[in-house]
Amino acid sequence: MNPVVQLDRTGCAIASVAAMMGMSYPDMKSLARSLGVTPEDNALWTSTSSIRTLLAHVGVKAGPEELPFTTWERLPDLALLAIKWKIQDGNPSWHWVVFVREDRGPVVLDSKKGLRTNVRRDFGRMRPKWYIPVDVERVFREDTGKRTGPGFSGTPDDIRA
Repeated sequence: MNPVVQLDRTGCAIASVAAMMGMSYPDMKSLARSLGVTPEDNALWTSTSSIRTLLAHVGVKAGPEELPFTTWERLPDLALLAIKWKIQDGNPSWHWVVFVREDRGPVVLDSKKGLRTNVRRDFGRMRPKWYIPVDVERVFREDTGKRTGPGFSGTPDDIRA
């Protein structure tokens, strides 16, 4: 799985889903907009409803609830993590990243534009608050039987419906 850099200051949720689906940021942003999910919508980093809408639309199976982070070792093989959690203007807010265990070891795909590398292994510096387990291996389009997800080379229109 490869990182996707967010092109909007508040596009971490869109970039995280794009990374899991093997899509570009502009393509995922276009798809998100068609669902009423925009980077300007503060629900993307203050609530899980918008990212869950996007995940459900692209067929990613997400756990039903947010689970408290305890240790890196206890995370599932693929998860959306809430890091940089804080109270801002009276509301909780956070930055979305993707945790994935790969053959070469666990990594965090961080979409933040200014990072030296968007594939992070500096686990001690990140402070996850909670996570949502996700599963992209079971993502199939029921109408076509085509697989979507990592390595998917289709167009956004292939997963719109």
